[in-house]
Amino acid sequence: MSDNLCLANAQLVMPDRVVTGSVTIEQGVISEITEGDHVPTGSVDCAGDYILPGLVELHTDNIERHIEPRPEVDWPHLPALIAHDSELASTGITTVFDAMRVGSIHSGKGRYIDYARKLADELLSARAAGYFKISHFLHLRAEICSETLLEELATFGPEDRVGIVSLMDHTPGQRQFSDLSALKTYVAKKRGMTDADFVAHVESLRGLQQRFGEKHEAGAVIEAARLGAALASHDDTTAQHVEKSSENGVAFAEFPTTFEAAEACRTRNIAVMMGAPNLIRGGSHSGNVAAEDLAKADLLEIVSSDYVPSALLLSAFHLANVWDDLPRAVATVTRNPAMAVGLDDRGILNVGLRGDVLRVRRMGQTPVLRGVWSQGNKVG
Repeated sequence: MSDNLCLANAQLVMPDRVVTGSVTIEQGVISEITEGDHVPTGSVDCAGDYILPGLVELHTDNIERHIEPRPEVDWPHLPALIAHDSELASTGITTVFDAMRVGSIHSGKGRYIDYARKLADELLSARAAGYFKISHFLHLRAEICSETLLEELATFGPEDRVGIVSLMDHTPGQRQFSDLSALKTYVAKKRGMTDADFVAHVESLRGLQQRFGEKHEAGAVIEAARLGAALASHDDTTAQHVEKSSENGVAFAEFPTTFEAAEACRTRNIAVMMGAPNLIRGGSHSGNVAAEDLAKADLLEIVSSDYVPSALLLSAFHLANVWDDLPRAVATVTRNPAMAVGLDDRGILNVGLRGDVLRVRRMGQTPVLRGVWSQGNKVG
Protein backbone atom coordinates (compact mmCIF):
# COMPACT_ATOMS: atom_id res chain seq x y z
CA MET A 1 0.00 0.00 0.00
CA SER A 2 1.19 3.51 -0.80
CA ASP A 3 2.11 5.91 2.01
CA ASN A 4 0.36 8.97 0.60
CA LEU A 5 -1.31 9.98 -2.65
CA CYS A 6 -3.27 13.14 -3.41
CA LEU A 7 -5.16 13.52 -6.70
CA ALA A 8 -6.08 17.20 -6.95
CA ASN A 9 -7.94 19.61 -9.25
CA ALA A 10 -10.19 16.81 -10.49
CA GLN A 11 -13.85 16.27 -11.20
CA LEU A 12 -14.84 13.90 -8.40
CA VAL A 13 -17.70 11.54 -9.27
CA MET A 14 -19.50 11.33 -5.94
CA PRO A 15 -22.59 9.15 -5.36
CA ASP A 16 -25.02 11.97 -6.19
CA ARG A 17 -23.03 14.73 -7.89
CA VAL A 18 -19.80 15.70 -9.64
CA VAL A 19 -17.64 18.28 -7.83
CA THR A 20 -14.22 19.83 -8.33
CA GLY A 21 -11.90 18.66 -5.60
CA SER A 22 -9.15 16.36 -4.42
CA VAL A 23 -8.88 12.86 -2.96
CA THR A 24 -6.13 11.86 -0.55
CA ILE A 25 -5.23 8.20 0.07
CA GLU A 26 -3.06 7.12 3.00
CA GLN A 27 -2.09 3.54 3.82
CA GLY A 28 -4.45 2.26 1.13
CA VAL A 29 -7.52 4.08 2.45
CA ILE A 30 -9.22 7.34 1.43
CA SER A 31 -8.32 9.74 4.24
CA GLU A 32 -9.64 13.05 2.92
CA ILE A 33 -11.91 14.50 0.26
CA THR A 34 -11.71 18.26 -0.25
CA GLU A 35 -13.68 20.49 -2.62
CA GLY A 36 -11.96 23.17 -4.71
CA ASP A 37 -9.28 23.38 -7.41
CA HIS A 38 -6.31 23.88 -5.09
CA VAL A 39 -3.26 21.73 -5.93
CA PRO A 40 -1.26 21.06 -2.75
CA THR A 41 2.51 20.65 -2.95
CA GLY A 42 3.39 17.05 -3.84
CA SER A 43 -0.05 16.19 -5.20
CA VAL A 44 -0.97 15.08 -8.72
CA ASP A 45 -2.62 17.86 -10.74
CA CYS A 46 -5.39 16.06 -12.62
CA ALA A 47 -6.19 19.15 -14.71
CA GLY A 48 -9.94 18.58 -14.60
CA ASP A 49 -9.90 14.82 -15.29
CA TYR A 50 -12.56 12.69 -13.61
CA ILE A 51 -11.76 10.70 -10.47
CA LEU A 52 -14.14 7.82 -9.87
CA PRO A 53 -14.13 4.65 -7.77
CA GLY A 54 -12.40 1.54 -9.09
CA LEU A 55 -14.67 -0.70 -11.13
CA VAL A 56 -16.23 -3.77 -9.51
CA GLU A 57 -16.65 -6.72 -11.90
CA LEU A 58 -19.05 -9.50 -10.88
CA HIS A 59 -19.09 -11.75 -13.96
CA THR A 60 -16.24 -12.11 -16.40
CA ASP A 61 -15.27 -15.00 -18.66
CA ASN A 62 -11.82 -13.45 -19.04
CA ILE A 63 -9.93 -15.89 -16.85
CA GLU A 64 -11.13 -18.83 -18.96
CA ARG A 65 -9.98 -17.04 -22.11
CA HIS A 66 -6.48 -16.87 -20.64
CA ILE A 67 -6.25 -20.48 -19.45
CA GLU A 68 -7.77 -21.80 -22.70
CA PRO A 69 -6.87 -19.27 -25.42
CA ARG A 70 -8.19 -21.67 -28.08
CA PRO A 71 -10.43 -24.74 -27.75
CA GLU A 72 -8.54 -27.66 -26.20
CA VAL A 73 -5.41 -25.49 -25.63
CA ASP A 74 -4.42 -25.61 -21.94
CA TRP A 75 -2.20 -22.61 -21.13
CA PRO A 76 0.05 -22.63 -18.02
CA HIS A 77 -2.14 -21.30 -15.26
CA LEU A 78 0.11 -19.01 -13.22
CA PRO A 79 1.23 -16.84 -16.16
CA ALA A 80 -2.38 -16.91 -17.41
CA LEU A 81 -3.65 -15.65 -14.04
CA ILE A 82 -1.03 -12.90 -13.88
CA ALA A 83 -1.85 -11.77 -17.43
CA HIS A 84 -5.57 -11.79 -16.61
CA ASP A 85 -4.98 -9.68 -13.49
CA SER A 86 -2.84 -7.18 -15.38
CA GLU A 87 -5.36 -6.89 -18.20
CA LEU A 88 -8.19 -6.11 -15.81
CA ALA A 89 -6.09 -3.53 -13.96
CA SER A 90 -5.31 -1.84 -17.27
CA THR A 91 -9.06 -1.39 -17.93
CA GLY A 92 -9.90 0.15 -14.54
CA ILE A 93 -11.24 -2.97 -12.83
CA THR A 94 -9.91 -3.04 -9.26
CA THR A 95 -12.20 -5.77 -7.86
CA VAL A 96 -13.08 -8.91 -9.79
CA PHE A 97 -15.13 -12.01 -9.11
CA ASP A 98 -13.41 -14.59 -11.30
CA ALA A 99 -16.03 -16.86 -12.90
CA MET A 100 -15.26 -20.60 -12.89
CA ARG A 101 -17.57 -23.39 -13.96
CA VAL A 102 -18.48 -26.07 -11.42
CA GLY A 103 -20.41 -29.05 -12.72
CA SER A 104 -18.70 -31.45 -15.12
CA ILE A 105 -19.96 -33.63 -17.96
CA HIS A 106 -17.83 -36.70 -18.51
CA SER A 107 -19.97 -38.44 -21.11
CA GLY A 108 -21.24 -37.64 -24.61
CA LYS A 109 -20.29 -34.74 -26.88
CA GLY A 110 -19.36 -31.30 -25.57
CA ARG A 111 -17.72 -32.66 -22.42
CA TYR A 112 -16.62 -30.38 -19.58
CA ILE A 113 -14.06 -31.58 -17.07
CA ASP A 114 -13.60 -30.42 -13.48
CA TYR A 115 -11.03 -27.65 -13.26
CA ALA A 116 -12.35 -25.05 -10.79
CA ARG A 117 -10.88 -26.41 -7.54
CA LYS A 118 -7.35 -26.65 -8.95
CA LEU A 119 -7.55 -23.24 -10.61
CA ALA A 120 -8.96 -21.67 -7.44
CA ASP A 121 -6.06 -23.09 -5.42
CA GLU A 122 -3.58 -21.60 -7.90
CA LEU A 123 -5.37 -18.25 -7.87
CA LEU A 124 -5.53 -18.05 -4.09
CA SER A 125 -1.86 -19.04 -3.80
CA ALA A 126 -0.87 -16.34 -6.29
CA ARG A 127 -2.93 -13.81 -4.35
CA ALA A 128 -1.29 -14.81 -1.05
CA ALA A 129 2.14 -14.46 -2.67
CA GLY A 130 1.35 -10.88 -3.71
CA TYR A 131 1.41 -11.50 -7.45
CA PHE A 132 -1.82 -9.63 -8.20
CA LYS A 133 -2.42 -5.94 -8.69
CA ILE A 134 -6.14 -5.96 -7.87
CA SER A 135 -8.62 -7.66 -5.52
CA HIS A 136 -9.82 -11.15 -6.51
CA PHE A 137 -12.82 -13.17 -5.30
CA LEU A 138 -14.31 -16.39 -6.70
CA HIS A 139 -17.54 -16.66 -8.66
CA LEU A 140 -18.67 -20.26 -8.97
CA ARG A 141 -20.92 -20.83 -11.98
CA ALA A 142 -23.07 -23.74 -10.81
CA GLU A 143 -24.08 -25.66 -13.94
CA ILE A 144 -27.38 -27.35 -13.16
CA CYS A 145 -27.18 -29.27 -16.43
CA SER A 146 -24.19 -31.43 -15.43
CA GLU A 147 -23.24 -34.67 -13.70
CA THR A 148 -21.03 -33.66 -10.75
CA LEU A 149 -22.15 -30.22 -9.55
CA LEU A 150 -22.73 -30.96 -5.88
CA GLU A 151 -19.55 -33.00 -5.51
CA GLU A 152 -17.51 -30.12 -6.94
CA LEU A 153 -19.21 -27.47 -4.80
CA ALA A 154 -18.48 -29.55 -1.70
CA THR A 155 -14.72 -29.10 -2.25
CA PHE A 156 -15.00 -25.36 -1.53
CA GLY A 157 -15.17 -23.79 1.92
CA PRO A 158 -15.79 -20.38 3.51
CA GLU A 159 -12.04 -19.70 3.48
CA ASP A 160 -11.96 -19.74 -0.33
CA ARG A 161 -13.30 -16.18 -0.89
CA VAL A 162 -16.29 -17.46 -2.84
CA GLY A 163 -18.32 -14.29 -3.25
CA ILE A 164 -20.92 -15.47 -5.76
CA VAL A 165 -22.64 -18.71 -6.68
CA SER A 166 -24.73 -18.32 -9.83
CA LEU A 167 -27.39 -20.82 -10.89
CA MET A 168 -26.77 -21.74 -14.52
CA ASP A 169 -29.20 -23.84 -16.56
CA HIS A 170 -27.96 -24.07 -20.13
CA THR A 171 -30.45 -26.75 -21.18
CA PRO A 172 -30.94 -26.19 -24.93
CA GLY A 173 -34.25 -24.71 -26.03
CA GLN A 174 -34.77 -22.29 -23.12
CA ARG A 175 -33.31 -19.21 -21.43
CA GLN A 176 -30.28 -17.80 -23.30
CA PHE A 177 -30.51 -20.35 -26.10
CA SER A 178 -34.23 -20.71 -26.62
CA ASP A 179 -33.30 -20.39 -30.30
CA LEU A 180 -31.45 -23.64 -31.09
CA SER A 181 -29.99 -22.17 -34.26
CA ALA A 182 -28.15 -19.54 -32.19
CA LEU A 183 -26.84 -22.27 -29.89
CA LYS A 184 -25.73 -24.35 -32.85
CA THR A 185 -23.78 -21.45 -34.32
CA TYR A 186 -22.08 -20.76 -30.98
CA VAL A 187 -21.23 -24.39 -30.12
CA ALA A 188 -20.24 -25.45 -33.63
CA LYS A 189 -17.71 -22.63 -33.89
CA LYS A 190 -16.31 -23.17 -30.40
CA ARG A 191 -16.21 -26.98 -30.39
CA GLY A 192 -16.17 -27.91 -34.06
CA MET A 193 -19.30 -30.07 -33.90
CA THR A 194 -20.92 -31.71 -36.89
CA ASP A 195 -24.72 -31.63 -37.29
CA ALA A 196 -24.95 -35.12 -35.79
CA ASP A 197 -22.65 -34.11 -32.92
CA PHE A 198 -24.88 -31.13 -32.16
CA VAL A 199 -28.07 -33.22 -32.09
CA ALA A 200 -26.42 -35.67 -29.69
CA HIS A 201 -25.16 -32.76 -27.55
CA VAL A 202 -28.65 -31.27 -27.26
CA GLU A 203 -30.23 -34.57 -26.29
CA SER A 204 -27.48 -35.27 -23.77
CA LEU A 205 -27.96 -31.92 -22.02
CA ARG A 206 -31.72 -32.30 -21.94
CA GLY A 207 -31.31 -35.70 -20.37
CA LEU A 208 -28.98 -34.32 -17.71
CA GLN A 209 -31.46 -31.58 -16.84
CA GLN A 210 -34.23 -34.12 -16.40
CA ARG A 211 -32.06 -36.34 -14.19
CA PHE A 212 -30.28 -33.74 -12.07
CA GLY A 213 -31.85 -30.30 -12.58
CA GLU A 214 -34.11 -30.06 -9.54
CA LYS A 215 -31.62 -31.73 -7.19
CA HIS A 216 -28.71 -29.62 -8.39
CA GLU A 217 -30.57 -26.33 -8.13
CA ALA A 218 -31.72 -27.01 -4.57
CA GLY A 219 -28.27 -28.24 -3.56
CA ALA A 220 -26.49 -25.23 -5.07
CA VAL A 221 -28.72 -22.86 -3.07
CA ILE A 222 -27.73 -24.68 0.13
CA GLU A 223 -24.05 -24.63 -0.82
CA ALA A 224 -24.12 -20.87 -1.53
CA ALA A 225 -25.44 -20.28 1.99
CA ARG A 226 -22.75 -22.55 3.46
CA LEU A 227 -20.05 -20.61 1.60
CA GLY A 228 -21.46 -17.23 2.63
CA ALA A 229 -21.80 -16.27 -1.03
CA ALA A 230 -24.32 -14.04 -2.76
CA LEU A 231 -26.68 -16.06 -4.95
CA ALA A 232 -27.32 -15.03 -8.55
CA SER A 233 -29.69 -16.31 -11.21
CA HIS A 234 -28.68 -16.52 -14.86
CA ASP A 235 -30.66 -15.85 -18.04
CA ASP A 236 -34.09 -15.62 -16.40
CA THR A 237 -36.61 -15.44 -19.26
CA THR A 238 -40.08 -15.62 -17.73
CA ALA A 239 -41.84 -14.28 -14.65
CA GLN A 240 -41.93 -17.89 -13.43
CA HIS A 241 -38.14 -18.09 -13.62
CA VAL A 242 -37.89 -14.92 -11.53
CA GLU A 243 -40.43 -16.22 -9.02
CA LYS A 244 -38.26 -19.29 -8.51
CA SER A 245 -35.15 -17.10 -8.24
CA SER A 246 -36.87 -15.06 -5.55
CA GLU A 247 -37.80 -18.22 -3.63
CA ASN A 248 -34.15 -19.30 -3.80
CA GLY A 249 -33.00 -16.00 -2.28
CA VAL A 250 -31.30 -14.60 -5.38
CA ALA A 251 -29.66 -11.19 -4.83
CA PHE A 252 -29.17 -10.24 -8.48
CA ALA A 253 -30.12 -11.53 -11.91
CA GLU A 254 -27.40 -11.98 -14.51
CA PHE A 255 -28.53 -11.12 -18.01
CA PRO A 256 -32.32 -11.59 -17.97
CA THR A 257 -33.27 -12.26 -21.57
CA THR A 258 -36.66 -10.48 -21.76
CA PHE A 259 -38.50 -7.37 -20.58
CA GLU A 260 -40.89 -9.67 -18.75
CA ALA A 261 -38.10 -11.13 -16.63
CA ALA A 262 -36.48 -7.74 -15.93
CA GLU A 263 -39.80 -6.24 -14.85
CA ALA A 264 -40.46 -9.25 -12.61
CA CYS A 265 -37.04 -8.74 -11.01
CA ARG A 266 -37.96 -5.15 -10.18
CA THR A 267 -41.18 -6.22 -8.44
CA ARG A 268 -39.25 -8.78 -6.36
CA ASN A 269 -36.35 -6.48 -5.47
CA ILE A 270 -33.78 -8.47 -7.45
CA ALA A 271 -31.10 -6.27 -9.03
CA VAL A 272 -30.79 -6.59 -12.81
CA MET A 273 -27.32 -7.01 -14.32
CA MET A 274 -26.65 -6.78 -18.05
CA GLY A 275 -23.54 -7.17 -20.18
CA ALA A 276 -21.47 -4.20 -21.29
CA PRO A 277 -20.93 -5.71 -24.77
CA ASN A 278 -24.72 -5.85 -25.24
CA LEU A 279 -24.92 -2.19 -24.23
CA ILE A 280 -22.07 -1.00 -26.45
CA ARG A 281 -23.05 -3.10 -29.49
CA GLY A 282 -26.70 -2.07 -29.21
CA GLY A 283 -28.05 -5.57 -28.69
CA SER A 284 -27.51 -9.14 -27.55
CA HIS A 285 -25.42 -11.50 -29.69
CA SER A 286 -28.01 -14.18 -28.84
CA GLY A 287 -31.00 -12.11 -29.94
CA ASN A 288 -32.22 -11.41 -26.40
CA VAL A 289 -33.39 -8.10 -24.91
CA ALA A 290 -31.13 -5.08 -25.47
CA ALA A 291 -29.44 -3.68 -22.36
CA GLU A 292 -30.03 -0.09 -23.48
CA ASP A 293 -33.76 -0.73 -23.75
CA LEU A 294 -33.77 -1.90 -20.14
CA ALA A 295 -31.74 1.17 -19.15
CA LYS A 296 -34.25 3.49 -20.81
CA ALA A 297 -37.04 1.68 -18.93
CA ASP A 298 -35.18 2.15 -15.60
CA LEU A 299 -34.68 -1.61 -15.27
CA LEU A 300 -30.87 -1.73 -15.22
CA GLU A 301 -28.80 -1.49 -12.02
CA ILE A 302 -25.53 -3.38 -12.63
CA VAL A 303 -23.28 -3.78 -15.66
CA SER A 304 -20.73 -6.56 -16.19
CA SER A 305 -17.91 -6.63 -18.72
CA ASP A 306 -18.84 -10.27 -19.51
CA TYR A 307 -16.34 -11.13 -22.25
CA VAL A 308 -14.77 -7.67 -22.98
CA PRO A 309 -13.00 -6.21 -19.91
CA SER A 310 -12.48 -2.78 -21.47
CA ALA A 311 -16.22 -2.47 -22.11
CA LEU A 312 -17.01 -1.87 -18.43
CA LEU A 313 -15.68 1.70 -18.22
CA LEU A 314 -17.01 2.44 -21.70
CA SER A 315 -20.47 1.30 -20.66
CA ALA A 316 -20.58 3.70 -17.70
CA PHE A 317 -19.99 6.71 -19.92
CA HIS A 318 -22.43 5.34 -22.49
CA LEU A 319 -25.11 5.12 -19.81
CA ALA A 320 -24.23 8.65 -18.66
CA ASN A 321 -25.36 9.82 -22.10
CA VAL A 322 -28.51 7.68 -21.99
CA TRP A 323 -29.53 8.94 -18.54
CA ASP A 324 -27.81 12.35 -18.58
CA ASP A 325 -26.53 11.39 -15.13
CA LEU A 326 -22.86 10.42 -14.70
CA PRO A 327 -23.02 9.48 -10.99
CA ARG A 328 -25.96 7.14 -11.61
CA ALA A 329 -24.15 5.56 -14.55
CA VAL A 330 -20.89 5.11 -12.63
CA ALA A 331 -22.83 3.45 -9.80
CA THR A 332 -23.77 0.57 -12.15
CA VAL A 333 -20.10 -0.47 -12.31
CA THR A 334 -18.99 0.52 -8.80
CA ARG A 335 -21.44 1.01 -5.92
CA ASN A 336 -24.29 -1.22 -7.13
CA PRO A 337 -22.21 -4.37 -7.83
CA ALA A 338 -20.36 -3.88 -4.53
CA MET A 339 -23.67 -3.67 -2.66
CA ALA A 340 -25.06 -6.73 -4.44
CA VAL A 341 -22.29 -8.93 -3.00
CA GLY A 342 -22.08 -7.29 0.41
CA LEU A 343 -18.83 -5.33 -0.04
CA ASP A 344 -19.23 -2.15 1.98
CA ASP A 345 -15.58 -1.05 1.89
CA ARG A 346 -15.48 0.09 -1.76
CA GLY A 347 -17.59 1.31 -4.67
CA ILE A 348 -17.86 5.02 -3.81
CA LEU A 349 -15.52 7.89 -3.03
CA ASN A 350 -15.79 8.25 0.73
CA VAL A 351 -13.42 8.71 3.63
CA GLY A 352 -12.52 5.40 5.26
CA LEU A 353 -13.08 3.25 2.16
CA ARG A 354 -10.47 1.48 0.03
CA GLY A 355 -8.25 3.69 -2.04
CA ASP A 356 -9.35 2.12 -5.32
CA VAL A 357 -9.71 5.01 -7.77
CA LEU A 358 -9.48 5.82 -11.47
CA ARG A 359 -8.39 8.95 -13.31
CA VAL A 360 -10.33 9.32 -16.55
CA ARG A 361 -10.35 11.91 -19.31
CA ARG A 362 -13.08 12.16 -21.91
CA MET A 363 -11.95 12.33 -25.53
CA GLY A 364 -15.17 13.06 -27.39
CA GLN A 365 -17.52 10.32 -26.18
CA THR A 366 -14.71 7.92 -25.25
CA PRO A 367 -13.36 7.65 -21.68
CA VAL A 368 -9.58 7.29 -21.62
CA LEU A 369 -7.86 5.97 -18.50
CA ARG A 370 -5.03 8.18 -17.23
CA GLY A 371 -4.34 6.17 -14.09
CA VAL A 372 -5.57 3.25 -11.97
CA TRP A 373 -4.85 2.88 -8.24
CA SER A 374 -5.63 -0.15 -6.08
CA GLN A 375 -5.37 0.65 -2.36
CA GLY A 376 -3.35 3.69 -3.36
CA ASN A 377 -0.85 1.73 -5.46
CA LYS A 378 -0.64 2.70 -9.12
CA VAL A 379 -1.47 -0.44 -11.11
CA GLY A 380 -2.40 1.01 -14.48
